[in-house]
Amino acid sequence: MAKKFYITTPIYYPSAAPHLGHAYCTTMCDVIARGKKMRGYDVFFLTGLDEHGEKIQKNAEAKGVTPQQFVDEISVRFTSLWDAMEIKYSDFIRTTQPRHEKTVQKIFSRMVEQGDIYLSSYTGWYCVHEESYWTETQVGPEHLCPECGRPVEKKDEPAYFYRCSAYAEDLLRMYDANPNFITPESRKNEMVHTFIEPGLQDLCVSRTSFSWGVPVLENPGHVVYVWLDALTNYITALGYLQDDDSNFKRYWEDPDSEIVHVIGADITRFHTIYWPMFLNSLKLRQPNRVFVHGLLMMKDGKMSKSRGNTISAYPLIERYGVDAVRYYMVSEVPFGDNGTFTPEQFVMRINQDLANNIGNLVNRTVSMIIKYFGGVIPAFVSGVNPQDKELEEMMKDGLRHYEMLSDDLKVTEAYAEVMNVVSRANKYIEETAPWALAKDPEKSKELESVMAHLAAVLYYAGMLLSPILVKKSPAIFASLGLEEGKVSYDHVVDFGYLNGLTVVKGDQLFPRLDAAKEEEAIKEMMAAPKEKAAA
Repeated sequence: MAKKFYITTPIYYPSAAPHLGHAYCTTMCDVIARGKKMRGYDVFFLTGLDEHGEKIQKNAEAKGVTPQQFVDEISVRFTSLWDAMEIKYSDFIRTTQPRHEKTVQKIFSRMVEQGDIYLSSYTGWYCVHEESYWTETQVGPEHLCPECGRPVEKKDEPAYFYRCSAYAEDLLRMYDANPNFITPESRKNEMVHTFIEPGLQDLCVSRTSFSWGVPVLENPGHVVYVWLDALTNYITALGYLQDDDSNFKRYWEDPDSEIVHVIGADITRFHTIYWPMFLNSLKLRQPNRVFVHGLLMMKDGKMSKSRGNTISAYPLIERYGVDAVRYYMVSEVPFGDNGTFTPEQFVMRINQDLANNIGNLVNRTVSMIIKYFGGVIPAFVSGVNPQDKELEEMMKDGLRHYEMLSDDLKVTEAYAEVMNVVSRANKYIEETAPWALAKDPEKSKELESVMAHLAAVLYYAGMLLSPILVKKSPAIFASLGLEEGKVSYDHVVDFGYLNGLTVVKGDQLFPRLDAAKEEEAIKEMMAAPKEKAAA
C-alpha cells in the first residue's frame, strides 16, 4: 500500500489580488507534492482562502459590493494564478463554503460543551489588518500594532474565549516528543520563550462588532473569530464531521500518514500553539511538521500591495515560460530562508542553469546520437571509459541524497543534487571528447558508452526535475524517443532502460537570453500598474 502524504499551504487572505509572493509558497508545495507522487506516494495537496473577517467586510463595503461578491471575485484570481503556475492541488478550500461553515459550528459547539470555550468579554486593542488582539503594553503609548505598525482600535465587546491554560503543559510535552514539529528550530524557541513561558492568555474566538463570519449557534450575534475558523480548514477540507469523511480517515486519522503544514513566519504562533491545542480539544492527532518557509521579497522588503512593490507572475510566465519561473523559485531561495527577487538573478538562473546546463546537454546529446548512430541510443555498458563509473556512482548517490533531502523538505538542496549531475555530464563530454572518438574506428565501444551514459543522464534529469519542469521534462522524454506510458521513476537509475530507442531532435529547450535586454524588460514589468498586471 502506498505511503500517504498530506501537505497544505496556508489559506490566503483574499483582501487583494495575489502576486508572485503568494505564488512562491504554493509553487514550492506543488513541487513537493509532485515529487512525492512521482515516487509512488498517495498524496493530498490542499490550498485555499480564508474569506471571513472584519477586513473583508470593510473592503467589500468600500467597493459597494457584498462580502461574498468581493471574495468570489478575488477567489477567481487566486485559482487563475494557480492554473497559470501549473499548480495541481487536490482541493481548494474556501471558508465560506457550507461544508466548512457547518463543520466549524459543530467544532465550536463541541468545545463549548467540553468547557474549552467559555463566554466572557474583551477589552483591549485590536489590529484589523493583522486580525490580532494586543495588550496595552504591546501597543505602547502610540497604540500601534507590534506586527505591522498600523494604528490599533480600542475594542470592548462580549466574546467567547478558548481556554489555552488547560493545554499549555500538553503543548510543551508535545514539542519535546516531536523535535521536528516546528522547522526551523529557531521558530520553536521563539514560541516557547516569547509566548508560552511568560504565560498564555486565553484566546478570543468570537466577535460581535462585525457580522462577516461563521455564526455561533449558541449565541446569535456572535461570529467565530478568525483562527478557530481558519485553522480548522485543514480537517474540514478532508471531511471531518461530515457525511463523507473518507479522506479524513485516509490522510489524517491513519497514523502512518505524514501531515505537513507549510506556512509563513507571520502565522507561526497560530499554527504551532493554538492549532495543536484545538486538535487536543478534538482528541485528534498532531501534524508531523509545521514548516516555516522564508519569503520571496523585493529589494525594499516583503512583497505587499500596500507597499506597491509587488510583481505579477503573469508577464514572467508569458515571456519566459512557467518552467523558468518555477525553477527560479526553487533554486534561488533555499526553502526556509528569505530571498530577494531581482531581474539580474532571474535572467542569470535561466541562462546559467537552464540554457547553458540542462538545455545544452539535451541539445548536444541528441545531436551526437543522430550524427554518430543514426539516432539510435547504443546499448549501455558500464565502465568502458575511465569516467563512466564515476558518473554512474554520482547518479546513484545523487538519487539517495535527492530522496533524503526531499523528505526533509530541503527542496532547494534536493534539486541542486540533480543539477550537479547535469553539470558533471557536460564536463564528461569534454573529458571523453566524443568527436575525437568518432574519428577512430577502434574507439567505437568508447563512443557508444559515452552516448549511452549521456542518454541515461537525460532520463535521470528529466525525471527528477519533472516536479519543477512540468512542460520541459516531457520534452526531454520525447527527445529520447520515450512514449508517455514508458516514463517511470522505477527506471531512474536503470541505465540500460533506453537501449535501442530512437531520439528525436526537438526545439531548443531553453534559448539563451540577452541579459541586458531581459533585465530591462523585467524592470518594466515591476513598474507596471499592479491591478493591470494581476488581471
